[in-house]
Amino acid sequence: MKQTTNTRPAPDVPNENSMLAMVNRRFFLRSAGVAATTGAFIMGACMTDHLDPSMGVDLGSGDIGILNYAYALEQLEAAFYTRVIDTPYAGMTPEETRILTDIRDHEIIHREYFELALGSSAIPDLRVDFASINFNDRNSVLTTARVLEDTGVAAYNGAGKYLETVQFLIVKGKIVSVGARHAADIRDLLQPRSRFFA
Repeated sequence: MKQTTNTRPAPDVPNENSMLAMVNRRFFLRSAGVAATTGAFIMGACMTDHLDPSMGVDLGSGDIGILNYAYALEQLEAAFYTRVIDTPYAGMTPEETRILTDIRDHEIIHREYFELALGSSAIPDLRVDFASINFNDRNSVLTTARVLEDTGVAAYNGAGKYLETVQFLIVKGKIVSVGARHAADIRDLLQPRSRFFA
C-alpha cells in the first residue's frame, strides 16, 4: 500500500501578537475615521455667536483642548436629546421617553461639569443646527443618537491617554462608561433583544 503525503502547505495561523496588532490597526483606522467624522459633524452642526463658524472654534491645547472637545460633544448631545424630548417623534412609547429622558439628563450633567471644570477656558456656548435630522421619525432620531453615542465613546477612549491631570482622567472614565450604557440602550431600542445591543 502506497502512503501519500499531503503536499499542500499548512495554512499560516497568526499568533496572538500578530492578531492583536491586526485588531489594533483596525481599531486605530476605525477610530481615526470616527474622529474625523465627528469633527466634521460637530463643526457642521455647531455655530457660535462669538466666533465666525468658517474659522472654527479654538479648543486650546493639552488638557484644556481635550476638555473643550468633550465639552463640545456634550453640548451637542445635550441639545440633541433636549430637542428629542421637547418634540417627541411619532409613536414614542413611555419606555422610550423614560430612556431618552434619562440620557438627556446625563448629557446635561456632563455638559455642566465640563463648563464648570473649564471655567474661563471654556469655548463659547454652541448653537446647533439639526436641520438634517427628522425629529418626527423614530429611525432618524435613534440612528443619530447611535452615531452620537458611539462617537462620544470613541472620542473619550481615544483622548483619555493624552490627559495629564489624573482627576480629569477619572471623571472622563466615568463619563465614557455612562456613554457606553447609552449606546447599548439606543441599540436595544433600534433592534430589541438582538446581538446589536452588545
